[in-house]
Amino acid sequence: MSGDWLQTSGLDGQLELPVADRLRNLRPASVAKGSVLFRPGDEPNSFVLVLSGRIAVYLTGQNGREILLYSVSPGETCIQTTIGMVGGQAYSGEAIAETDLVVVSIPRSEFARLMDDSASFRRFIFRSFGERLGEVTHLLEKVAFVRIDQRLAAALLEVADSSAMVSATHQELARRIGSAREVVSRKLEAFARQGLVSTDRGQVQIIDAAALHKICEET
Repeated sequence: MSGDWLQTSGLDGQLELPVADRLRNLRPASVAKGSVLFRPGDEPNSFVLVLSGRIAVYLTGQNGREILLYSVSPGETCIQTTIGMVGGQAYSGEAIAETDLVVVSIPRSEFARLMDDSASFRRFIFRSFGERLGEVTHLLEKVAFVRIDQRLAAALLEVADSSAMVSATHQELARRIGSAREVVSRKLEAFARQGLVSTDRGQVQIIDAAALHKICEET
């Protein structure tokens, strides 16, 4: 990974050779699961590229309710960091390492230099920003127009492991779908009564995945 991290960064083959050589001098770093990468009000001082693992970015409303805005995986970028680095704005969300991470941090000064000097780097940043913004827009559409039971069914199917087990609390699921923990608990109880899932502390076992898929497809 440390030999040529560009291969897993989303930048491999996209940069001018001198720019790629400069970036290869940056060294990957490990970040432990559960670490907070930034909080609301923090000023971005580097542009982070994820080489392995996943970062979750959350937004908290005035009522204390949280929503998962998006996740950042290898080859993807963080909208909040891009806005901060390009527009000089502080973070409004919170980023947490969902898994152990390996990341490369491009210092603010080097990021500004790359934006000035490298057309290919600018294309990467703005293309990635556009793609992530599209995902956030899709999330807002779901929160506004898709029923909670459909959003919950889709979230369960999305995060389940190979044994159809979802290792997530009701609060974590609520954050993922933009709802309240109490609402998620009621919906999971309803799913359990229908024989679609079984629940335990911090875990949900999917019993009837086909029925959950059918709920997702309802109009």
